[in-house]
Amino acid sequence: MASIADTYYATATALLARAREQNAPRLKQLGAILGASVAGGGVIHTFGSGHSEVIGREIIGRAGGLVCVSGLFDPTGGFIENMVGYGTKLAERYDRQYGLLAGETIIVISNSGKNSSPIEVALYAKQKGMTVIGLTSVAMSSTAATVHPGGKKLHEVCDHVLDNLGLPGDAIAPVTDGVMAGPTSTLIGATLLNLLMLETIDWLKAGGHALPILRSQNMPDAIAYNRTLGAKYKGRLSRQLA
Repeated sequence: MASIADTYYATATALLARAREQNAPRLKQLGAILGASVAGGGVIHTFGSGHSEVIGREIIGRAGGLVCVSGLFDPTGGFIENMVGYGTKLAERYDRQYGLLAGETIIVISNSGKNSSPIEVALYAKQKGMTVIGLTSVAMSSTAATVHPGGKKLHEVCDHVLDNLGLPGDAIAPVTDGVMAGPTSTLIGATLLNLLMLETIDWLKAGGHALPILRSQNMPDAIAYNRTLGAKYKGRLSRQLA
């Protein structure tokens, strides 16, 4: 009999492969949209409430990733993500500090897709003329009612959707009757975002555009190199370069 860990690994890796295949056409499409924005000097923004913030942070200030990625963070860690109006206030404050500009893109992450803050951030960004990408579990979104007074869920308000194919409840490995363990939203969500960054880089490379890719600061001369890359985005990035 397979262990819980073995069951998780086999199921999660199969789900990851399915998620890549199913999202591949959309990732390529979005790579062109993000690429054009980056080529024009634009910034890519992320927002994830609660644990979803971890997924967004994966592509911010990342060695081997694009320098022009910035994150909108909730100082409560999602504790009051369902207080109506709170997500709008977060977006307004971030906009004042870093700028949410028309033509740029924001990736809004919520596994359930039902909580108020991510939906409000997405709606605020749309009002600003931004492209809004939702990263969510469409299956999970179908199991619970939205808490947002507008009556819609994240995937229903975004311009584009990446589906992590997660099961309702996120966990996939049976432990005992009615008890599941082993979530997949971070594993698959972070992979999808890395694939999106790589599609963007592919588009930039094919078009002969500059490639603002960060180097690991632990490599020789990398800190100076990264600072040079980041100079044009002064005042626009949430994470300061070393």
